[in-house]
Amino acid sequence: MGDATVGLDRRPVLLLTPAFFAIIALVVIPMAFILVYSFYENIDLAVDKVAFQFGNWKEVATDSYYHNAIWKTLRISLTVTVLAALLGYIPAYFIAMTKFRHKWLLLLLLILPFWVSFIIRTLSWIHILGNQGALNGLFVTLGLVGEPIRMMFNEFSVMLGLVHVFLPYMILNIYVSLEGIDGNLEPAARTLGAKPWQAFKEVTLPLSMPGLAAGSLLVFVLTGGSYVTPLILGGPSDFLFGNLIYDAVVTELNWPMGATLSFTLLVLLGAVVVIYSRFMGLNQLSKAFG
Repeated sequence: MGDATVGLDRRPVLLLTPAFFAIIALVVIPMAFILVYSFYENIDLAVDKVAFQFGNWKEVATDSYYHNAIWKTLRISLTVTVLAALLGYIPAYFIAMTKFRHKWLLLLLLILPFWVSFIIRTLSWIHILGNQGALNGLFVTLGLVGEPIRMMFNEFSVMLGLVHVFLPYMILNIYVSLEGIDGNLEPAARTLGAKPWQAFKEVTLPLSMPGLAAGSLLVFVLTGGSYVTPLILGGPSDFLFGNLIYDAVVTELNWPMGATLSFTLLVLLGAVVVIYSRFMGLNQLSKAFG
């Protein structure tokens, strides 16, 4: 009996060992290299000196330019997350509760955007919001405006593009959570005297919160690390923190500063996950897919 118990206790460890080593090799070790490289000193374009100095970290900690980028990134990420939650709940609820026999077709339409590069999806907004785009053409034709309205290359177009790109992630998370709710609960609540909106508020909404929370966390983190959408749809002042990393690594060839900014973003987004775990609990993520 003792040998069998010991054997059973070792099985989870043996099963988790490959994943553990994969995380070490693909995540921990590369991030350790990035952290070490952040202490190097950049001398010239793509010329770095092996050193242990805190110049890069001091610049990030004291320069208001980086502070503004951090706050703007957090603000836009939060706004995009709230908009995605508000816009994503209704279609997720419709797909989960519909009596349509071919529900798989609705899910196919939902994941269809994933088959198209998000860069192409982002570029499509130029043809919609641009001065010669579809919306301005419609407004001018209808006589609503005398000349095209500037709707591109600003914070509005950046947030619109981010919501468009990440909305399916929110819908899928909420849908999975709604799909796991017993369909008899709302009718039972109405049988006991609750109105339809009361049944939704007291039964369905609380039970779907794990999916909503998981989708919100995912959209927030993905938005915080975005740089392509602001690069395409934003103006010179509509950058996110990811754009600073891109500029440091690709444009300025200052790889130590790029490493410093990358690790800073990792810490910021990691702090969001820790706060989420503190108030919501990471077990809510497993409930969303349970």
